[in-house]
Amino acid sequence: MRQIIKLVIVVVALILVANTGIALTPSQSSNNEPLVRVKDITRVKGVRDNHLIGYGIVVGLAGTGDGQSSQFTIRSVANMLQNFGVNVNPDNLSLNNAAAVMVTAELPPFAQSGDEIDITLSSIGDADSLQGGTLLMTPLQGPSGDEVYAVGQGSVSIGGFNAGQGGDQVRQNHTTVGRVPNGALVEKTIPSKFSNNKRINLVVNEANFTTAENIAKVINGKFGYSPKGEKYAKALDAGQVEVKVPEHYRDRKVEFVSQLGKLSVRPDTKAKVVINERTGTIVMGHNVRLSKVSVSHGNLTVTISTESEVVQPEQGEDEEPQQPIQNENQDVEVDEEEKRLTVLPKGSSISDVVKALNSVGAKPRDVISILQAIKQSGALHADLEIM
Repeated sequence: MRQIIKLVIVVVALILVANTGIALTPSQSSNNEPLVRVKDITRVKGVRDNHLIGYGIVVGLAGTGDGQSSQFTIRSVANMLQNFGVNVNPDNLSLNNAAAVMVTAELPPFAQSGDEIDITLSSIGDADSLQGGTLLMTPLQGPSGDEVYAVGQGSVSIGGFNAGQGGDQVRQNHTTVGRVPNGALVEKTIPSKFSNNKRINLVVNEANFTTAENIAKVINGKFGYSPKGEKYAKALDAGQVEVKVPEHYRDRKVEFVSQLGKLSVRPDTKAKVVINERTGTIVMGHNVRLSKVSVSHGNLTVTISTESEVVQPEQGEDEEPQQPIQNENQDVEVDEEEKRLTVLPKGSSISDVVKALNSVGAKPRDVISILQAIKQSGALHADLEIM
């Protein structure tokens, strides 16, 4: 009897849920936000790339170097030759086959001595091309300029060419910038401290309060509570989540960070419309909403054309010949597109906006103007970003 009563209660509850329209599946908003890994939307605080920079000389160019106009290139080569025991007068140097360059690189975190990294070269003189050149040994320093973290050297690749004869010239790609793949050897390691006082901080790539809170909830759902009954993770602000390292992971912090990165979380995004006026590109987020607004679209075109007509005046037999007269006839045409008015209802979604704007015959560039006007009226509840 009790089982029958329980069954009846369950059936009645299901009927009530169906009649009241209570959703048993995730909301449409949640469905539009995909599940992503924590590692894909965050980074561990303290783990970062480091910029390196240096000044070098590229040699072996086929007459496309700096020449005599760049005095700093001449002095650099003269000083370099002097270090090799060759004394030359800078005034006698003509460096058509050499060019001064600035060398830049990114030193990744946890890079060890002996690792190879890519470097980029950019001409700072009057060189026409770095094609076929070789970068001489160049020390790469950090922002402080007092430590050498890598040394670059190797053949330059520009990914194009620059050729010409006489007055004709053919160029492909930018020939005064080149790369040396794996062209620098790491000489000094920069320590990356990703754990501080038994805590790890995750930095959210796109700062958002809801996303940070969701990350904290997912971590707490995975690891539970500490022996003291405290949560392991908490959102400090919109861009940072602090995570306490559990006791059994204190000696396995790398494994703990790996476990954090594999967790799936549903990020939150702001309502935003991004517009590129140069290309007519429009990108709208799924959560863009409108207040009820009316949109009218139509163009008025006025065309004025002028035609010249030569008229020969009438003259008698005894009269002197008269010069022809030139008359200008103007024709004015007015072409007005049929104006169409559409009403966007309150709470319109992105699909409603696109359908409605297409219904009035709006092209991408017209949609840009319409969206700007809707935003100006206060009916567009989203950030409007113009690139």
